[in-house]
Amino acid sequence: MGDSQYSFSLTTFSPSGKLVQIEHALTAVGSGQTSLGIKASNGVVIATEKKLPSILVDEASVQKIQHLTPNIGVVYSGMGPDFRVLVRKSRKQAEQYNRLYKEPIPVTQLVRETATVMQEFTQSGGVRPFGVSLLVAGYDDKGPQLYQVDPSGSYFSWKASAMGKNVSNAKTFLEKRYTEDMELDDAIHTAILTLKEGFEGEISSKNIEIGKIGADKVFRVLTPAEIDDYLAEVE
Repeated sequence: MGDSQYSFSLTTFSPSGKLVQIEHALTAVGSGQTSLGIKASNGVVIATEKKLPSILVDEASVQKIQHLTPNIGVVYSGMGPDFRVLVRKSRKQAEQYNRLYKEPIPVTQLVRETATVMQEFTQSGGVRPFGVSLLVAGYDDKGPQLYQVDPSGSYFSWKASAMGKNVSNAKTFLEKRYTEDMELDDAIHTAILTLKEGFEGEISSKNIEIGKIGADKVFRVLTPAEIDDYLAEVE
């Protein structure tokens, strides 16, 4: 039977040394919409597809990129409700740090605290892993930073990364296009071109979201008009 008999137990290792529920969570991430992040020399860009389940849904009410703090933003691939829970927990952690030390939480520390929460949900009975992977973009005293956090609780710093259903094509494209001296506007253009790889239909400001942070250390989500301007530049 292999690992299949262990697929319903979160806290039991299979004979091959796997926690099969985590692999199922990664499958949920892999079937989610494509998201990506690029660390430029002077900032960080995160972008994602935003395909709505129906044309009747108001696109303004769907926000896949969120603020964690004024200088840290996050995007996800996978299950939206799980993402919402993690955003709330991360914001609470950031605020507790701010109240205690009277300064913004470092990007690395917030990522570590969020990853710890995700890891705890891999070793407790009665719960399941979060079916979501995160790309966290921030700018602090150490400069621009981009981290990816997976359902297992593992996290790594990346120069550029992608996740979701088109991950292999997106990562291959990023490997070809990425350069160390890339600036923020170039990174936004590259993010748009990466999303176009394998994109079904015509890409527009209605079906993608882009967030950026530069040396001003203020994370913000681009408006539809700004996205349209960048789309015109890459066509």
